[in-house]
Amino acid sequence: MALLTEDLVRQMSNNGTRGPVVVNRNDVLTPSARSYLLEHRVEVVYPQGAVSTQQSAEGAKQTAAAAGPKYTTLFGAALQEKPEHMTHLKGNILVFKDHPRIAFRGFIDLLEADIMQSQLVVREAGYQSLCAELEEVLSFVRRFIRFDVLDEAVGEVHLCGYTPDQLREYSHYPERHFGQPHFMVSVNDGKAILAVNKLRTVVRQTELAAYKAFRDENGAVSRNDIILGLNRLSSLMWIMMIKLKAGKYPKESR
Repeated sequence: MALLTEDLVRQMSNNGTRGPVVVNRNDVLTPSARSYLLEHRVEVVYPQGAVSTQQSAEGAKQTAAAAGPKYTTLFGAALQEKPEHMTHLKGNILVFKDHPRIAFRGFIDLLEADIMQSQLVVREAGYQSLCAELEEVLSFVRRFIRFDVLDEAVGEVHLCGYTPDQLREYSHYPERHFGQPHFMVSVNDGKAILAVNKLRTVVRQTELAAYKAFRDENGAVSRNDIILGLNRLSSLMWIMMIKLKAGKYPKESR
Protein backbone atom coordinates (compact mmCIF):
# COMPACT_ATOMS: atom_id res chain seq x y z
CA MET A 1 0.00 0.00 0.00
CA ALA A 2 1.28 3.47 -0.91
CA LEU A 3 0.13 6.55 0.98
CA LEU A 4 -0.27 9.33 -1.59
CA THR A 5 0.18 12.61 0.25
CA GLU A 6 -0.38 16.10 -1.16
CA ASP A 7 3.36 16.61 -1.61
CA LEU A 8 3.62 13.34 -3.51
CA VAL A 9 0.73 14.04 -5.90
CA ARG A 10 2.14 17.53 -6.49
CA GLN A 11 5.33 15.89 -7.70
CA MET A 12 3.42 13.29 -9.73
CA SER A 13 1.40 16.01 -11.49
CA ASN A 14 4.25 18.54 -11.75
CA ASN A 15 2.34 21.00 -9.53
CA GLY A 16 -0.90 20.53 -11.41
CA THR A 17 0.51 21.22 -14.88
CA ARG A 18 0.86 17.61 -15.98
CA GLY A 19 -1.37 14.60 -15.45
CA PRO A 20 -2.83 12.15 -14.97
CA VAL A 21 -2.00 10.83 -11.51
CA VAL A 22 -2.16 7.03 -11.41
CA VAL A 23 -3.65 5.46 -8.26
CA ASN A 24 -2.99 1.72 -8.06
CA ARG A 25 -4.74 -0.99 -6.05
CA ASN A 26 -4.54 -0.37 -2.31
CA ASP A 27 -3.04 3.12 -2.79
CA VAL A 28 -4.52 5.62 -0.34
CA LEU A 29 -5.02 9.30 -1.15
CA THR A 30 -4.89 11.54 1.90
CA PRO A 31 -7.68 14.13 2.22
CA SER A 32 -5.31 16.97 1.41
CA ALA A 33 -4.10 15.10 -1.68
CA ARG A 34 -7.70 14.62 -2.86
CA SER A 35 -8.45 18.30 -2.22
CA TYR A 36 -5.38 19.31 -4.20
CA LEU A 37 -6.32 17.09 -7.16
CA LEU A 38 -9.87 18.47 -7.19
CA GLU A 39 -8.76 22.09 -6.80
CA HIS A 40 -6.30 21.84 -9.70
CA ARG A 41 -8.50 19.57 -11.81
CA VAL A 42 -5.80 16.96 -12.17
CA GLU A 43 -7.02 13.79 -13.86
CA VAL A 44 -6.83 10.67 -11.68
CA VAL A 45 -6.54 7.28 -13.39
CA TYR A 46 -7.36 3.99 -11.67
CA PRO A 47 -5.80 1.10 -13.67
CA GLN A 48 -7.93 -1.98 -14.32
CA GLY A 49 -8.44 -3.80 -11.06
CA ALA A 50 -7.53 -0.83 -8.90
CA VAL A 51 -9.91 0.21 -6.16
CA SER A 52 -10.76 3.88 -5.72
CA THR A 53 -10.14 5.07 -2.19
CA GLN A 54 -13.29 7.12 -2.52
CA GLN A 55 -15.29 3.94 -3.11
CA SER A 56 -13.53 1.67 -0.68
CA ALA A 57 -14.70 1.78 2.93
CA GLU A 58 -11.55 0.05 4.00
CA GLY A 59 -9.45 2.58 2.11
CA ALA A 60 -11.39 5.40 3.73
CA LYS A 61 -10.63 4.01 7.16
CA GLN A 62 -6.95 3.63 6.28
CA THR A 63 -6.88 7.20 5.00
CA ALA A 64 -8.45 8.58 8.16
CA ALA A 65 -6.08 6.63 10.34
CA ALA A 66 -3.00 7.59 8.34
CA ALA A 67 -3.84 11.20 7.57
CA GLY A 68 -5.50 12.37 10.77
CA PRO A 69 -7.66 15.53 10.59
CA LYS A 70 -9.04 16.47 7.19
CA TYR A 71 -8.30 20.20 7.55
CA THR A 72 -5.95 22.39 9.51
CA THR A 73 -5.95 26.13 10.22
CA LEU A 74 -3.28 28.78 10.58
CA PHE A 75 -4.06 29.01 14.30
CA GLY A 76 -3.48 25.31 14.95
CA ALA A 77 -7.02 23.89 14.89
CA ALA A 78 -7.63 20.45 13.37
CA LEU A 79 -11.03 19.96 11.68
CA GLN A 80 -12.84 17.10 9.98
CA GLU A 81 -15.44 19.34 8.31
CA LYS A 82 -15.00 22.70 6.58
CA PRO A 83 -17.07 25.46 8.25
CA GLU A 84 -19.03 27.68 5.87
CA HIS A 85 -17.25 30.79 7.15
CA MET A 86 -13.86 29.35 6.17
CA THR A 87 -12.24 28.56 2.81
CA HIS A 88 -9.09 27.03 1.38
CA LEU A 89 -5.91 29.07 1.53
CA LYS A 90 -3.75 26.30 0.14
CA GLY A 91 -4.24 22.55 0.04
CA ASN A 92 -6.11 21.53 3.18
CA ILE A 93 -5.27 24.74 5.09
CA LEU A 94 -8.39 26.72 5.95
CA VAL A 95 -8.67 30.43 6.74
CA PHE A 96 -11.54 32.79 7.46
CA LYS A 97 -13.15 34.19 4.33
CA ASP A 98 -12.02 37.73 5.17
CA HIS A 99 -8.35 36.69 5.24
CA PRO A 100 -6.27 39.21 3.22
CA ARG A 101 -5.10 36.54 0.76
CA ILE A 102 -8.71 35.56 0.05
CA ALA A 103 -9.67 39.24 -0.31
CA PHE A 104 -6.84 39.66 -2.81
CA ARG A 105 -8.14 36.73 -4.86
CA GLY A 106 -11.56 38.38 -4.81
CA PHE A 107 -10.04 41.52 -6.32
CA ILE A 108 -8.44 39.43 -9.05
CA ASP A 109 -11.89 38.04 -9.81
CA LEU A 110 -13.32 41.57 -9.91
CA LEU A 111 -10.48 42.72 -12.15
CA GLU A 112 -11.15 39.92 -14.63
CA ALA A 113 -14.83 40.89 -14.78
CA ASP A 114 -14.00 44.56 -15.35
CA ILE A 115 -11.53 43.72 -18.12
CA MET A 116 -14.24 41.86 -20.02
CA GLN A 117 -16.72 44.70 -19.49
CA SER A 118 -14.12 47.12 -20.87
CA GLN A 119 -13.58 44.86 -23.85
CA LEU A 120 -17.27 45.15 -24.71
CA VAL A 121 -17.15 48.94 -24.51
CA VAL A 122 -14.03 49.43 -26.63
CA ARG A 123 -15.17 46.85 -29.19
CA GLU A 124 -18.51 48.59 -29.61
CA ALA A 125 -16.60 51.88 -29.99
CA GLY A 126 -14.66 50.32 -32.89
CA TYR A 127 -11.29 49.79 -31.22
CA GLN A 128 -10.70 46.18 -32.19
CA SER A 129 -6.93 46.28 -31.64
CA LEU A 130 -7.44 47.64 -28.11
CA CYS A 131 -9.97 44.88 -27.44
CA ALA A 132 -7.30 42.35 -28.49
CA GLU A 133 -4.74 43.96 -26.17
CA LEU A 134 -7.20 43.70 -23.29
CA GLU A 135 -7.56 40.01 -24.07
CA GLU A 136 -3.80 39.68 -23.54
CA VAL A 137 -4.20 41.57 -20.27
CA LEU A 138 -7.01 39.21 -19.22
CA SER A 139 -4.81 36.17 -19.84
CA PHE A 140 -2.08 37.75 -17.71
CA VAL A 141 -4.43 38.60 -14.82
CA ARG A 142 -5.91 35.09 -14.79
CA ARG A 143 -2.47 33.74 -13.88
CA PHE A 144 -2.33 35.66 -10.59
CA ILE A 145 -4.30 33.07 -8.62
CA ARG A 146 -1.76 30.49 -9.77
CA PHE A 147 1.09 32.84 -8.80
CA ASP A 148 -0.42 33.02 -5.31
CA VAL A 149 -1.59 29.44 -4.68
CA LEU A 150 1.41 27.65 -6.21
CA ASP A 151 4.02 30.24 -5.14
CA GLU A 152 5.04 30.79 -8.76
CA ALA A 153 7.10 33.86 -9.66
CA VAL A 154 5.46 36.49 -11.85
CA GLY A 155 8.66 37.15 -13.77
CA GLU A 156 9.26 40.15 -16.00
CA VAL A 157 6.06 41.74 -17.25
CA HIS A 158 5.98 41.92 -21.04
CA LEU A 159 2.56 43.09 -22.19
CA CYS A 160 1.19 44.38 -25.49
CA GLY A 161 4.67 44.77 -26.93
CA TYR A 162 6.13 46.73 -24.00
CA THR A 163 9.04 45.73 -21.79
CA PRO A 164 8.89 46.43 -18.04
CA ASP A 165 11.14 49.49 -18.48
CA GLN A 166 9.01 50.80 -21.36
CA LEU A 167 5.82 50.44 -19.34
CA ARG A 168 7.29 52.66 -16.66
CA GLU A 169 8.98 55.12 -19.06
CA TYR A 170 6.05 55.59 -21.44
CA SER A 171 3.51 56.03 -18.66
CA HIS A 172 5.70 58.65 -16.94
CA TYR A 173 6.55 60.61 -20.09
CA PRO A 174 3.62 60.19 -22.50
CA GLU A 175 4.21 63.44 -24.37
CA ARG A 176 7.74 62.37 -25.24
CA HIS A 177 6.54 59.06 -26.72
CA PHE A 178 2.98 59.69 -27.92
CA GLY A 179 2.73 63.46 -28.28
CA GLN A 180 0.04 63.53 -25.61
CA PRO A 181 0.64 65.05 -22.15
CA HIS A 182 -0.95 63.80 -18.96
CA PHE A 183 -4.59 64.85 -18.71
CA MET A 184 -7.54 64.86 -16.34
CA VAL A 185 -10.27 62.52 -17.51
CA SER A 186 -13.68 64.02 -18.20
CA VAL A 187 -17.02 62.73 -19.40
CA ASN A 188 -16.29 64.30 -22.79
CA ASP A 189 -13.45 61.84 -23.38
CA GLY A 190 -15.94 59.16 -24.41
CA LYS A 191 -16.90 55.66 -23.29
CA ALA A 192 -13.67 53.92 -24.30
CA ILE A 193 -11.37 56.15 -22.24
CA LEU A 194 -13.78 56.14 -19.30
CA ALA A 195 -13.95 52.32 -19.39
CA VAL A 196 -10.15 51.94 -19.40
CA ASN A 197 -9.86 54.58 -16.67
CA LYS A 198 -12.30 52.59 -14.50
CA LEU A 199 -10.20 49.50 -15.20
CA ARG A 200 -7.06 51.38 -14.15
CA THR A 201 -8.61 52.20 -10.77
CA VAL A 202 -9.51 48.54 -10.18
CA VAL A 203 -5.92 47.54 -10.96
CA ARG A 204 -4.76 50.05 -8.34
CA GLN A 205 -7.23 48.67 -5.79
CA THR A 206 -6.00 45.15 -6.54
CA GLU A 207 -2.40 46.28 -6.01
CA LEU A 208 -3.34 47.66 -2.59
CA ALA A 209 -5.13 44.40 -1.76
CA ALA A 210 -1.97 42.51 -2.73
CA TYR A 211 0.10 44.66 -0.38
CA LYS A 212 -2.30 43.92 2.49
CA ALA A 213 -2.21 40.21 1.62
CA PHE A 214 1.57 39.81 1.51
CA ARG A 215 2.92 42.29 4.05
CA ASP A 216 4.15 41.38 7.50
CA GLU A 217 3.65 43.30 10.74
CA ASN A 218 6.64 45.51 9.85
CA GLY A 219 5.36 46.38 6.40
CA ALA A 220 7.81 44.17 4.48
CA VAL A 221 6.28 42.11 1.65
CA SER A 222 6.87 38.48 0.74
CA ARG A 223 5.54 38.76 -2.84
CA ASN A 224 7.03 41.93 -4.23
CA ASP A 225 6.80 40.36 -7.71
CA ILE A 226 2.99 40.27 -7.51
CA ILE A 227 2.81 43.89 -6.38
CA LEU A 228 5.29 44.98 -9.06
CA GLY A 229 3.36 43.08 -11.74
CA LEU A 230 0.15 44.90 -10.84
CA ASN A 231 1.99 48.22 -10.73
CA ARG A 232 3.24 47.68 -14.28
CA LEU A 233 -0.28 46.69 -15.33
CA SER A 234 -1.54 50.01 -13.96
CA SER A 235 1.07 51.76 -16.09
CA LEU A 236 -0.23 49.91 -19.15
CA MET A 237 -3.78 51.10 -18.44
CA TRP A 238 -2.55 54.70 -18.43
CA ILE A 239 -0.65 54.13 -21.69
CA MET A 240 -3.87 52.81 -23.27
CA MET A 241 -5.73 55.92 -22.13
CA ILE A 242 -3.00 58.18 -23.50
CA LYS A 243 -3.06 56.39 -26.86
CA LEU A 244 -6.85 56.68 -27.04
CA LYS A 245 -6.66 60.39 -26.26
CA ALA A 246 -3.93 60.88 -28.88
CA GLY A 247 -5.83 58.94 -31.54
CA LYS A 248 -3.19 56.22 -31.73
CA TYR A 249 -5.75 53.41 -31.87
CA PRO A 250 -7.43 53.08 -35.28
CA LYS A 251 -11.18 52.67 -35.41
CA GLU A 252 -12.08 49.45 -37.15
CA SER A 253 -15.39 47.92 -38.10
CA ARG A 254 -16.33 44.67 -36.41
